[in-house]
Amino acid sequence: MTCPICQKETDPKYRPFCSKRCADVDLGRWLNGSYAIPAVEEDLPDEADTGHPTQRPN
Repeated sequence: MTCPICQKETDPKYRPFCSKRCADVDLGRWLNGSYAIPAVEEDLPDEADTGHPTQRPN
């Protein structure tokens, strides 16, 4: 298995990465949103569409 950041051989101590540096690069990408998965939010029907009130949390 190779490091997903730099493609070097992995180190068991930092697996799946080869070093702390590459692990930190990956963490930084997660924290700044580089790995975000695009999603489409569905519109919930409101009262007028169904005739029934929508349940809302207290």
